[in-house]
Amino acid sequence: MAEKPQFEPAPSNLTTLANPSFILSKQNHTHFEDRPIPELTSPTSVRILITHTGICGSDIHYLTHGQLGNFIVKNPIVLGHESSGIVESIGTSVTTLQPGDRIALEPGIPCRVCNPCKSGLYNLCPSTKFAATPPVDGTLARYYTLPEDFCYKLPAHVSQQEGALIEPLAVAVHIVRQAPVSPGQTVLVFGAGPVGLLCMAVARAFGASHIVASDVNATRLAFARSYAADATFAPEKGETPEAAAARLVSECGLSPATEKSDNRTSVGADVVIEASGAASAAATGAYAVAAAGTFVQGGMGAPTFDGFPFGALMAKEVTVRTSFRYKQGDYGTAVGLVERGRVDVKGLVSLRVGFGEAGRAFQETIEGRVVKAVIEGPEGGPVVDGTSS
Repeated sequence: MAEKPQFEPAPSNLTTLANPSFILSKQNHTHFEDRPIPELTSPTSVRILITHTGICGSDIHYLTHGQLGNFIVKNPIVLGHESSGIVESIGTSVTTLQPGDRIALEPGIPCRVCNPCKSGLYNLCPSTKFAATPPVDGTLARYYTLPEDFCYKLPAHVSQQEGALIEPLAVAVHIVRQAPVSPGQTVLVFGAGPVGLLCMAVARAFGASHIVASDVNATRLAFARSYAADATFAPEKGETPEAAAARLVSECGLSPATEKSDNRTSVGADVVIEASGAASAAATGAYAVAAAGTFVQGGMGAPTFDGFPFGALMAKEVTVRTSFRYKQGDYGTAVGLVERGRVDVKGLVSLRVGFGEAGRAFQETIEGRVVKAVIEGPEGGPVVDGTSS
């Protein structure tokens, strides 16, 4: 039987610690610890007081599996990378930020000198140091430091909670841009977790005319329908990917035009986004994508997908792309989408807890009881004005 996660309770003096941090000790074990306050390491560094942190699927994977892909937890690390905060201090060469500025954190620092970095594809930098990706510590602490240019000022009417969700929104922006989704297209998204839901919302903002959500969880599908999807689909137990795709196309408005439908002449979705990481979902998507359509693999699953039907894609001349984190421009676009009200990230948050209850937030996320959990604090930090909630 698999070991259940063990969350050590917060110490009674949590609020008095200099830099309280939520630590993944080893697989399935967490504890709170007072870490040293990080120093400003360069003239362009910024030290941030963390106010809100969302829980990501990668945090859960490191907790429950001890690794994600080739990244293995060998030593204790601080979890978390979806964060917002307030600038506490700045380096001597910082010109765009001041103490007190409210920001969203972009938590991956590339080398800046390799070919991918120089071409704007810094998400592909092999030397990137990404928060909460072993062995790099994450943001679930009172303090975190970043270079000035990886801090994004939040507009006055965008809350700290929304700021913490800029990171997963940037992931979705990059996935949708990989297609790229354009006005009038039909989009099929596999996986109605936070990233999949945000992909639907971004696709809508980019002009998609019809969005279908597919998932095995009925509760998630109901939420997707209320959030951004026009139609939903759940595969049946034992159903083959090819059979599921045929039923999906027929039932969800992706079949050829009839008198009462639009003017579609192709079968399937113009764009398929796989955001679950499930091999069966990817296979279903391969059958459900339209001829000359685009298939984007955004979900991080098993290292290999055995039995993936490449033949189905080849016969339709489908463009296949993958997506990893985000590149130049994606974060700014994400901030703009929230600022202009084009994407509602607050609607995803179904649980907010204080820093001392971080373990509960992780547990409820593991159990599938929340869409998105956000951890506030650590408590005992500065009082933030009314824009913080």
